[in-house]
Amino acid sequence: MLKGTKEQNSAADTKKGRFITFEGGEGVGKSTQVKLLIKRLQQVGVSTIRTREPGGTPKAEAIRKFILTGKSEQWGAEAEAILFAAARLNHVNELIAPNLKYGCWVICDRFHDSTRAYQGLTGGVDELFIGALEKLALNNHQPDLTILLDMDPKIAFERVAKREKEFGLKEKSDRFEKENLLWHQNLRKNFLKIAKNNPHRISVFSADMEQEKLAKAIWDGIRQKFPHETLGISTL
Repeated sequence: MLKGTKEQNSAADTKKGRFITFEGGEGVGKSTQVKLLIKRLQQVGVSTIRTREPGGTPKAEAIRKFILTGKSEQWGAEAEAILFAAARLNHVNELIAPNLKYGCWVICDRFHDSTRAYQGLTGGVDELFIGALEKLALNNHQPDLTILLDMDPKIAFERVAKREKEFGLKEKSDRFEKENLLWHQNLRKNFLKIAKNNPHRISVFSADMEQEKLAKAIWDGIRQKFPHETLGISTL
């Protein structure tokens, strides 16, 4: 948890930070856009914390390793959903909530919508079961804004392959990247379904555009969503 003077902590109590999450399928560029957004926020003096899911804290990172190396796959989608919820609860209580209270903006690469899309709608886990886990894990910390990066999975995988060829790197596939194209196309549809059901919170952006153009579109969307916090901030 961040620490400060009594005066700073008192001011933080009246100025809660903003919680922004990034969602989308594999290879759509979430990590890049998270970095670019944080850079812009820091340039205008906004305190930010970058984190990810599953992960963000030592305990949650241990669960992440267990899941993404495929060790949980044999347990089924329900068990994976429980593991994600356990990691999320620890993440919220130990990192997200304290920093929001202090006044920091928390920018997270994936959050609860991924569990709904991957284990819920795509994996077939009962919606009520997912909802119960979500209520427990979020502990009343719903994101203020979720940025969904949308792209045809085939194009996303071609982009990843091109990057690997250009830089001579072979990115290690995780538990979900190993699924076939049809699975990922269904995942995309389910993310868009979640966005349609939550228009007040989720903003959809096409990830096909050039990185800087996409970053600017996201920044403009944030300025529109939070006009009070960004009042007087330049478009950069």
